[in-house]
Amino acid sequence: MSLRQKLLLIFSLTITAVVAAVSWTVLVRIREVFNQQDQEKTALLVTQFQREFQHRSAEVASAVERLANSERTRSMATELVQTADAAPYLGEAQTLGTEAQLDFLEIIGPDGNIVSSAQWPARFGYPEPAVEGAGPQTFLKREELPEGTSALGVFAVRSIRGEPNVRIIGGKRLDQSFLGDLPTPASVEVYLYSSGDGGAQTSAQTPFDPKQLIGVGGPVAGALRYKPIIDAVRRTGQPSNSIVYLSDRREDSVSATVIPLKSETGQVMAVLVVAASRRPMVEAQKHIRAIAYGVAATGILLAIAISIWIAGRVSRPIEELARAAEEVAKGNWDTRVEVRSKDEVGTLARSFNHMTSELTGQREKLIQSERVAAWRELARRLAHELKNPLFPLQLTVENMVRARELPAAEFDEVFRESTQTMSMEIANLKTIIGRFSDFSRMPKPQLERINAADAITRVALLHFPWKGTAAEDCDVTSAGAQKIDCCMLIDPDPLPIDADPELLHRALSNLVLNAMDAMPDGGRLTLSAKSLGNSVELRVADTGAGMTPEERERLFTPYYTTKEHGTGLGLAIVQSVIADHGATISVESGPGGGTTFVILFPSAVLISETDPTN
Repeated sequence: MSLRQKLLLIFSLTITAVVAAVSWTVLVRIREVFNQQDQEKTALLVTQFQREFQHRSAEVASAVERLANSERTRSMATELVQTADAAPYLGEAQTLGTEAQLDFLEIIGPDGNIVSSAQWPARFGYPEPAVEGAGPQTFLKREELPEGTSALGVFAVRSIRGEPNVRIIGGKRLDQSFLGDLPTPASVEVYLYSSGDGGAQTSAQTPFDPKQLIGVGGPVAGALRYKPIIDAVRRTGQPSNSIVYLSDRREDSVSATVIPLKSETGQVMAVLVVAASRRPMVEAQKHIRAIAYGVAATGILLAIAISIWIAGRVSRPIEELARAAEEVAKGNWDTRVEVRSKDEVGTLARSFNHMTSELTGQREKLIQSERVAAWRELARRLAHELKNPLFPLQLTVENMVRARELPAAEFDEVFRESTQTMSMEIANLKTIIGRFSDFSRMPKPQLERINAADAITRVALLHFPWKGTAAEDCDVTSAGAQKIDCCMLIDPDPLPIDADPELLHRALSNLVLNAMDAMPDGGRLTLSAKSLGNSVELRVADTGAGMTPEERERLFTPYYTTKEHGTGLGLAIVQSVIADHGATISVESGPGGGTTFVILFPSAVLISETDPTN
């Protein structure tokens, strides 16, 4: 991943995370604020309901109290007790209820039966259980109506003064008109659910009836959505709060608080439902989310712009510096980068250009120094090598000059010895000059596909007589006085490599001759070739005295030799040939443990796959 991509990713993630965190915090805070407001509105509405309920209860109690103390009801009660004839008073309850503005009113005789009923005149003579044990307080009661229905109301029972056995029970409805008197806050609705048949079944046992849930405007749409929470309150008798979803959309949900309304016996006669709409909160949250998405999108676009700007100011110059550094590593010392600013990046570019300028100057000085050192070393080595054969030549010439004064027979003998010595030393000079010439003009390899096994076999047969029948026998033995045994270990499968046969033969021959020189008292020479998958390994191993670590480090250095009459160019030439083939050469050795030269050639199969010219 590039620096530009990393910056873009970091900026985008940072902005997104910050926006997400802020949005989440705001949404949570909004929910808390709205919930608190809903709770406050609900508590206020419940308080208002309780006040209105108490006010209505007081009105009912006051109206019933006035009727019980009036002269009209006292006279009626006295006649009922004296005559026990209720017929004259069958319609009295309707008249008294209308005058007292009560929705329900019944006159109960001394025997506990109904004398007159304003809401259901046909019920005269029926018992009224509600008056038994009724105290001075008002209470909730479900009243049966002629239509086979019932209605919930607030009732009060009072005994007529002077005739305690004759009682009046009156009340007012608890319905939508009662709810309309409540000061309802905005976005809050109040509903009333009443159920029960007034008989054996209690309100909790009665199945949920959606028509019984009413509001100020009548039956509530979607009443079934409130069924679970209303049933729970009817069953437990405890207030409850829950979120009710009126549709699949969140904005149509309400925070519903359900409060049970109980009778004197603790039976749940009705429940009050306060439904605070969550639409304002949901719309506010949607608005916040929309703002958050907009801010996040803007932030991401801003991050892209900033990353592009930073890429232009920072990453692109750094990439140019990296490419320039690669060019310098490849040897292009004149590489420069453009300085576009005066900040730290520009300072870095100027420093790089200054560095390459200094490197170029130092390189030229180093090249000149290396050239002078190389020529001096070459002159020193050449002078050293030429001095050895020139000294015998000088002595030979001086002997011949002195022998000129001797008799002819003696002169001829000295002349023959001297000319033989001169021929040998001249041949030595030719050999020295030829080696220096070979090292100075190594030919370029002419590559062709060969089998590495053939190259090993050719070198072995050049220096040792063949006595075995197969390469695996390892019994090719020299006939020389050194008594060196040669063993070949070669894979039976072909070992294809791309090499110059003659140059490779010269390099391997040089290694074999060095190995033989390392075993003056005889030993074993092992030539091996095997495949290592992507490369072919050739080994030339001897059982000589081995080398120290210091000798191994300087082994391939030109003009370095451990031989008495060596030029120090043999292994340098070998390394040059191997390097020109794209191969590598290394040495494994230790004092007294012999020496092994390891050559690794790239496999010709691998070369053919990557280079179509081969």
